[in-house]
Order: sequence, then C-alpha cells, then structure tokens
Amino acid sequence: MFVQTKDHSSIDRLSPAFLAYIGDAVYELYVRTAYLLPPRKLADYHNQVVAQVRAETQAAALQQLQPYLTETEKDIVRRGRNATNSHPRRLKPEVYQQATSLETLIGYLYLQDSQRLNEILRNLV
Repeated sequence: MFVQTKDHSSIDRLSPAFLAYIGDAVYELYVRTAYLLPPRKLADYHNQVVAQVRAETQAAALQQLQPYLTETEKDIVRRGRNATNSHPRRLKPEVYQQATSLETLIGYLYLQDSQRLNEILRNLV
C-alpha cells in the first residue's frame, strides 16, 4: 500500500509543511482503513475517524511515541514543530505544533521508510 522513495536526498530537501501535508493525508487514510470493519453507520464511522485524526489526539499520540523515536525521527519532529507559526483559534499553539510534527513525521516516513511508517501507525490506532 505504501510506496518507498529511493531518492533520499530529494526527500531531505522537502519542506516540513509539504511533509505534513502528505502526512495528514496518509494518516487519515490509514485511520479510515483501520476503522472500516466491522461495518457500521457512516455517521458513526465518521465520528470515530474524526476523533482519531483531530489535532488533540495527534498531539497525544506524538507524546506517546516520543520515547520510541530515533534521533533522525526526533529531528523531523522538531522541523515539523518549528515549521508552523499559525494555528486554529480553537487550539493552543503547542497542540497544533505537536499535531503538525506528527504529520511531518508520517509524511517523511511515507516517503522514506514504509516499514517504519507501518510500525509507528500500528502503535497509534
């Protein structure tokens, strides 16, 4: 399901915002797929997915993952955190930064190391 890009030098030049953009899509698709079974009403399914992909849940997930991240992954998380200066009004800036950091990590791993990505995603959902 996930692709692995071989041109590692190009990935390192991508902006954290781009990695977060990709990571957001990958994470939502993964969560949607994880909650697909057992079949249920679409509204229930949607509510379960939205609860998982909201910024507060992503921020908590990042905190849970921190002890297991490699130094490279921690660096990607820092890059993601520092890449955002704005945030939705309903969120504290720290929460939004942490959620963006998680999305940045997921985007990076999607492009760089699909095996590690799957390992991390299995621990989140």
